[in-house]
Amino acid sequence: MFFHKKLSHTITLHPSFLGPRMREFVTKRLYQDVEGTCTGRYGYIVAVIAILEIQMGKIIPGHGSAEFEVQYSAILFKPFKNEVMDAVVHTVTKMGFFASAGPLEIFVSQNLIPADMEFDPNVNPPSYHNEEVKIESGTLVRVKIAGTRIDATKIYAIGTIKEDYLGVIE
Repeated sequence: MFFHKKLSHTITLHPSFLGPRMREFVTKRLYQDVEGTCTGRYGYIVAVIAILEIQMGKIIPGHGSAEFEVQYSAILFKPFKNEVMDAVVHTVTKMGFFASAGPLEIFVSQNLIPADMEFDPNVNPPSYHNEEVKIESGTLVRVKIAGTRIDATKIYAIGTIKEDYLGVIE
């Protein structure tokens, strides 16, 4: 789920930033550019831990800007199939419910919800419920990732609560 990895990123600085505080500008720009972003290959970059190396900048001919290659280490969040995690439900529909685990959006289909839980659209907010528990907006649930789909800038997951020890956390 969470990984520590060494990565690199290229930063372009306008000529007005080239000067005695250049290293500070490169560092600030790195944090702005990469923290909170998602790459399909590595997952979500949660935080930059350390800047390992800032290579000597190269001037872009005809433009005046400079490019710096920055090596850094970061904490990454990448979910995998069959991983169990806690999430907060934010939308409940007839087709299932959507939950969030940090930046990850998880959809749990009604086919992956236990058969004894039924959908009730007449209550406000809509919910799935049985005699013991109720799943509505704001409920904390434990889900197992059944599959993931990775786009260039986002990761989507399908989850299940149909197995033992999964479902509402009380």
